[in-house]
Amino acid sequence: MIERFALNARLTIQRFPMNSLFAGLGVSVFEVMSRLARERDAVNLGQGFPDDPGPADVRAKAAEAVIDGWNQYPPMLGLPELRAAVAAHYKRFQGLELDPEREVMVTSGATEAIAGALMALIEPGDEVVLFQPMYDAYLPLVRRAGGVAKFVTLKPPRWTFDAADLAAAFSDRTRVVLFNNPLNPTGVVYGRQSLEILARACVKYDVIALCDEVWEHVVFDGLDHQPLMAMAGMRERTVKIGSAGKIFSLTGWKVGFVMAAPEILRILAKAHQFITFTTPPNLQSAVAYGLGKDDSYFAAMRQGFQRSRDRFAAGLRERGFSVLPSAGTYFLNVDLAPLGCDDDVAFCRELVERHGVAAIPVSAFYAETPIRTVARFCFAKRDTTLDAALMRLQGVASEARV
Repeated sequence: MIERFALNARLTIQRFPMNSLFAGLGVSVFEVMSRLARERDAVNLGQGFPDDPGPADVRAKAAEAVIDGWNQYPPMLGLPELRAAVAAHYKRFQGLELDPEREVMVTSGATEAIAGALMALIEPGDEVVLFQPMYDAYLPLVRRAGGVAKFVTLKPPRWTFDAADLAAAFSDRTRVVLFNNPLNPTGVVYGRQSLEILARACVKYDVIALCDEVWEHVVFDGLDHQPLMAMAGMRERTVKIGSAGKIFSLTGWKVGFVMAAPEILRILAKAHQFITFTTPPNLQSAVAYGLGKDDSYFAAMRQGFQRSRDRFAAGLRERGFSVLPSAGTYFLNVDLAPLGCDDDVAFCRELVERHGVAAIPVSAFYAETPIRTVARFCFAKRDTTLDAALMRLQGVASEARV
């Protein structure tokens, strides 16, 4: 659905052949909405990043490492201190036993980890199961790696799936399932029941699960993230991906973690070495420090985001919006159907152009048969930012109902 946003951005070059996949892509919905937000001086609740600078002690460690530390190539798999910290962190919070030398790798962000994993795990023609709505990088990366996408379509308000949904998507040609939990853009946190259903399908069809779990610490209401890797039959067939950018609200750092059994990680590393090869060592040192922070940091981080979620959700409801549940991530969704709206793209464009608030139409996260009645807001902002948005949203819902 991102093609609906292409603002004369497709460039046809007759002289030189171009890759048809990338040449045919439109401008990212995030870039389009952010551009409109800048032009209209709008409150940007579209793109998913906090307006907080991140923990000062972690940033200070990065600065210290630049001045006093090693600034040449670090080891390709990542600094030993960070790989050890990753293993210790996931044992502490999720009970996973990981060998830091053979089962942990550092990448330049989670998106690189996903791209490298797809390159390493699939051959042209292999099927990859995707859950839509989905992070917009998934489908282009699957197709560029030669994969054939099969979709499990999730619907509001619960965005759930069952064994029948998986049976319709999985086949003997399925090689990988790419699973995002907690799920962006819906804010769903999948628990044990859903994970066990997915694990059984992976075992039945002998499929590797590529688990994008970057939001694992950003969960609310007393929930604990459960990794698919911990489910029966999944330890040796799961690639788990985490993100320091999400854990520490430092989205620009692009430090990712990849965890997998040795025979899988060995192949993932071969793809990684020809993509970015390494990640800045000062950032790795700072993340290693941060992963060892006291439990109180992680609890306070979640409490802070939950408070912002609740504050913004209450304000939306007071203004007549139907707010869908969000148990994790930085995002709240509103159901536009009660407003009589069946075109989220038009709604979001009018919202930014007429009312000065940028949101994202959730139909942009679908590859086929999109749901067109949901809009996504990022609530990971200061109170002043959220209050400014709510002030501009006053009367929007009642106006839409007319």
